[in-house]
Order: sequence, then structure tokens, then C-alpha cells
Amino acid sequence: MKSPKSRPVIGIIGNQNIINETYRVHGTGLMNCQAVAEVACCMPLVIPADPRLVSVEELLATCDGFLLTGGRPNVHPSEYGEDETPAHGDFDRGRDAITLPLIRACVERGQPFLGICRGFQEVNVALGGTLYPEIRDLPGRLNHRMPPDGTLEEKFALRHVVRFTPGGIFARLFGAEEVMTNSLHGQGIARAGARIVVEGLAPDGTPEAISVRDAPGFSLSVQWHPEYNAATDPVSRPLFTAFGAAAKDWALGGVTAPTPAARLA
Repeated sequence: MKSPKSRPVIGIIGNQNIINETYRVHGTGLMNCQAVAEVACCMPLVIPADPRLVSVEELLATCDGFLLTGGRPNVHPSEYGEDETPAHGDFDRGRDAITLPLIRACVERGQPFLGICRGFQEVNVALGGTLYPEIRDLPGRLNHRMPPDGTLEEKFALRHVVRFTPGGIFARLFGAEEVMTNSLHGQGIARAGARIVVEGLAPDGTPEAISVRDAPGFSLSVQWHPEYNAATDPVSRPLFTAFGAAAKDWALGGVTAPTPAARLA
């Protein structure tokens, strides 16, 4: 058990990138670290998502919760029983090997996690769901991808409404049945996993907010990017605050933390 004075540790799942065409790095966006430190009030710890470097067991023992970040590479379609095509884009098999079993372990243990964008998709795949390789190619769907040009503010600008299940976890968390969000993703849920509860939809029917049925701990995921302006955004702030509170419960107790539903009852 940690000292009550120490901050809970949030493992932020990193992405593999190449700098100057040859130098490989694992990293994450500064906004993810700021949201964890300044809003969730936890210590951010960037994780190199590579099974040659860390194990799921080590991560579970070291961290009090996990932020499953967005990233350009997609979950490999073989993880949900489909063949790879050019539409599926780039992959990070090391991250697949860490995050998918990590998610399943967290669900069973009650260890908190928050999924964002790719992380949202990972949670669905980890629990048996499938993904569409390109949402904008589906009839009647919006283009959910990040605008190719513009400033950071323009890329992360609010773009569409997300409507929540009345009385559900997200509606209670935000105190509203609909909110405005940004949109910076290409893929999306095709078939929800067996324990996945879709609680929020975009106007075109694309799932945007999910929870895990009967999970004993905090297990929320969103398709948008709440790390942007997390300290001041009225949607991002309560999400990270609740995540941080769940991580604190886990750090102090080392046992199953209260579910989001129990917190909001």
C-alpha cells in the first residue's frame, strides 16, 4: 500500500515512432501527461508498449491505473479474426501484445483504466469486438478523421454531438444527455464485444462512449480526445477527475475500486 501522501501512478501507454527516419522512440503526447498530472492528480508514467521490455504482470504491480492513449497505428485485424487490408493502415504489434491482455486483466481485477481513441478501440477488441477499418467509407457516416490542415486548435475543435443513454454512467458523470466533442479517428466499432455497453453515439450512429458490463472498477472509454484542454473543458475535466479518484481508491486499498456507477449512485 502506498503512502497517503504519494500520488497514484497512471501508466500511459506509449506509441512507437520513428524520428529522422531511423531513430525509434516510445512516447506519448504532452497533453496526456498534463491531463493525468493536473486534472486526475496522478503521477504520469509513460510505458513502452513492447513485451520485450515490460510484462503485463509488472505493469499491474507498478501502476494504479492506465491511460490507453490514441495513436496513429491501428489494432491489427488478426486480433479480431479478420485479414489485413490496405484500409487498415499501420500497425504496432508490440502495443497489441501489451494492451489487449492488460485490458482483460484490469477488467477482472477492477484496476482502473481510461481508453481514448485507439484505446477505446483496443478495449472493444480485447473483449471480443470488431472494428471498421474506415468509418467515412460507410454509407451515411460522417468523416470522423482529424482535419489534415490547420492549427492545433482547429484540429481539436468541437465537431459533433455525442448523445448518451439516459440515466447511464456517462450521462450521470457529465450531468447531461448530450455533449459536444472533437473527432480525430478513422476506425470505429463494428460489433461491440460481449461485455461492451455502448453508452454514447455520434449523430451518424458511430459509437463514441463505452463502459464494461459488470466490471468491478473504472472501465470507461471514449472515441474522442478528452486530453485536449482537459483542465478547462467541461466534458474532459469530470472524466479525468473521476478516473483519478478511482486510481486513488486503488492505490490506497489495493483492492477492487468502486465502479463508476457506484460513485454516481
